[in-house]
Amino acid sequence: MMCMICLQGGCSKLAYPSDFDERDLELLKIMQDWFPVVERPFEEIGKMAGMEEDEVIERVRNLIERGAIRRLAVSIKHRNAGFRYNAMVVWNVDDELVEEVGKKVARFSEVTHCYERPRFPGWNYNLYAMIHGKSREECLEIIERISNEIGFRDYRIVWSIKEYKKTHVRI
Repeated sequence: MMCMICLQGGCSKLAYPSDFDERDLELLKIMQDWFPVVERPFEEIGKMAGMEEDEVIERVRNLIERGAIRRLAVSIKHRNAGFRYNAMVVWNVDDELVEEVGKKVARFSEVTHCYERPRFPGWNYNLYAMIHGKSREECLEIIERISNEIGFRDYRIVWSIKEYKKTHVRI
């Protein structure tokens, strides 16, 4: 069995592709697409990369220590898991409070993405959050609960109609 895994870089100390050797790049390319869900995943990855399990583990550990990999995380295809409704909610939050409020919104387990973005003429919203639910009503309940918690009621909902592409950053 295989599952997709996200290699999420944080504030990486590795600024350029030249900071990786060819074997690091090979590992990252394999792991960014598929991660085997088996008892010894690094052994399987090693087979694909032409490396021993110990070398794979040591290289991954080193990439984490160097900041190239922040964490290994499974990415679930939410629609296949029954979450058919997606709402991008945008709030008009006071500029001096947006960081504090953004952190509150990000703590909700139903929020998968949360960003501050600039305001635009005719669009006065600066805090964005993506919420997934099994029904439209469930999403609306979540949005109401979040709005009550943060104390901001000026928001709009942009519902997803069709997904054309969803990927993570790739090497």
